[in-house]
Amino acid sequence: GILIPPSVCMVMFSVATNTSVGALFMAGVIPGLALAGVLGGVTWYRARKYDYPRQPKATWAERWTAFRASVWGLLLIVVVMGGIYTGIFTPTEAAAMSAVYAFICAIFIYNDLSLKDVPRVLLNSANMSAMLLYIITNAVLFSFIMTNENIPQSLADWMMGNGLGVITFLLMCNILLLLAGNFMEPSSIVLIFAPILFPVAVALGIDPIHFGLVLVLAGGIGLVTPPVGSVLFIGTAIGNDIRFDESKV
Repeated sequence: GILIPPSVCMVMFSVATNTSVGALFMAGVIPGLALAGVLGGVTWYRARKYDYPRQPKATWAERWTAFRASVWGLLLIVVVMGGIYTGIFTPTEAAAMSAVYAFICAIFIYNDLSLKDVPRVLLNSANMSAMLLYIITNAVLFSFIMTNENIPQSLADWMMGNGLGVITFLLMCNILLLLAGNFMEPSSIVLIFAPILFPVAVALGIDPIHFGLVLVLAGGIGLVTPPVGSVLFIGTAIGNDIRFDESKV
């Protein structure tokens, strides 16, 4: 999910490095679907091999009812991605459109929120946005200072002079990001490390979009690595509700 657009981490990387978020979205589709297919195949194989518990098979009537209830939410993806890929609006404008569409669905279609809840939601959003903008501002400023002092180019020249090429740099980045993922969320990893590593990658001749996907995916792996591993906590909570045999995991 972190590779398949729209991805928050890709937007963060785009802001921190001034890279095209539309190009990042396009580049993430095929790797994201490929990774999802592999993970789905492994899950299906283990579920059949170890006879994991499952819910009763839904009838076509139940599937149709569930689809009708969720179709308005699913259309959000069509609005965002369709608008970007057809050129109707930019990724920034797509974010605004998706917010308006979600607002309409939440209040007038699903009734998840009432109009009196809107001020509280807006205040919480403003608090979160202020925090993220502060981090992004410092990340961009840090990137500007490093570039102005020619530090990335010097580091790239040092690596090339010592025979440490592109492959070595990417391996070092992956190790660093995997270690960081043990303690930090992907968005924080992107905002902190992108300004440091991105200029060096560009100086070494690495495609900016390729490097962005590498950084986003490596940071996303941290979602399933302890001690933070937020996905592990969610999976454990769901698994305990299902009451599966932990010896088979």
